[in-house]
Amino acid sequence: MQTVGRPFFPNPARSGLSCDWGYAPEPTTFGPAEPAPTETRAPGDDHAAAPRSRPRRSTVILGSGLALLVVAASAGFFWLSAQLAASQKQILDQQQQITDQQRELEEQRAQLDRKEQFGAAMQELYATIDPLVGLPYASLVPWSEVEGFAHSAWVHRESVVTMERDITDVKMFTTKLANRVEAARSMASTNATGSPWEAALDSLGHGWVTMTYDESNRPCGLEAMACVSSADPFVVHVSSDTRDTSTLTDWMRTGVAYHEYSHVLQFTNPEATASALTAFGGNAETMADCYALTFLDGWTLDHVVPIDSSSYWEVSVGYGYTCDDAQRQVIRDWVGSLGVQKRTVSQ
Repeated sequence: MQTVGRPFFPNPARSGLSCDWGYAPEPTTFGPAEPAPTETRAPGDDHAAAPRSRPRRSTVILGSGLALLVVAASAGFFWLSAQLAASQKQILDQQQQITDQQRELEEQRAQLDRKEQFGAAMQELYATIDPLVGLPYASLVPWSEVEGFAHSAWVHRESVVTMERDITDVKMFTTKLANRVEAARSMASTNATGSPWEAALDSLGHGWVTMTYDESNRPCGLEAMACVSSADPFVVHVSSDTRDTSTLTDWMRTGVAYHEYSHVLQFTNPEATASALTAFGGNAETMADCYALTFLDGWTLDHVVPIDSSSYWEVSVGYGYTCDDAQRQVIRDWVGSLGVQKRTVSQ
C-alpha cells in the first residue's frame, strides 16, 4: 500500500548520510503494515466524504419572517391610515359643527334683532292709535288687522326674511294712519267750500269727514240730496243741485248733513249699529232721521220755505217718520257705545 509522500528534509546529525535536497524515496516496508486507522461512518452514509450542501430551512424561515414583517408593516400602515382618516373626519365634523353653531348663533341674533324691530314698530303703531281712542269710528282702527300683524310675527318668528316683511307691513300701516290723522287735523281747521254742509260735517266729524259736490255722475240718484257709500264712509257726496236751489235753506242743509253723518257712524261702527237697528225695524234711513232729530235742537222733517210775502214752499226732508222718545234714547245709547277702543294685542 502506498502512502502519499511529503517533502522530506533529512537530519544529517542522525543519519550520517549525505544526500541532495529533494524528495525522499518511498520507504520500503518490511512485514505487514499496520492498518491505517479508519474513520467510523454511520450506516448508510456512503457519501460521507462528499461535501455537504447548506440546509434550506433557514432560507425558508427568513423569507417567511420577511413576509410577515411586510404584512405587519402593511397592516400597520393601513391602521395608521384608517386612524388618520378617522381623525381627519372627526376634525372636519367638529369644524362643521362649529360652523353650524356659529350660523345658528348668527340666525338667533338676527331673529332677536328682528323681534326687537317688530316690537318697536308695534309700539310706534300703538302710539299712533292712542290719540284716536274715543273717536266715534271703530273701523278707523281695524283691530283685526293689528292682531293679524302680531299673529303673523309669531308664526314667522324663526324666519328673518318674513319677519322683515311683517315689520314693513306694520310701518306702512302706521304711516297711512298717521297721514290720515294729519289730514283730519288740517281738514277740521278749514272750510274749503264755505258751505253749511262742510261747516256741519267739520263740527260733527272733527275733520275726519269730508264732503264733495257731485256735478254730473249723481251717485246718490235723482232725488237724494246727499249720500254716503260704505266703500268710502268718510266722504259725504252732495248733489250739485243743492247749491243754489231756492227750495232749500242753510238750516235744511245743516239738518241733512246730520242725517248723512249718521250714515258715517253706521258704516264705521257695524257691530253696534246692527244692534241699534232693531229699534227701527232694520231701517237705516229712519234711524238716521232720528239721529238728526235727537242731536240737532229744533230740527223737524217738515219745513216751510217762503217764496215771497204771500207764498211759500212746503218741503219734507227725510223719510216721513218722526221717532219717539224711546227710539231717541236708543240713539243716545248707540252713540255712547261707538268709537275706537283701546285693546291689548298679544302674539
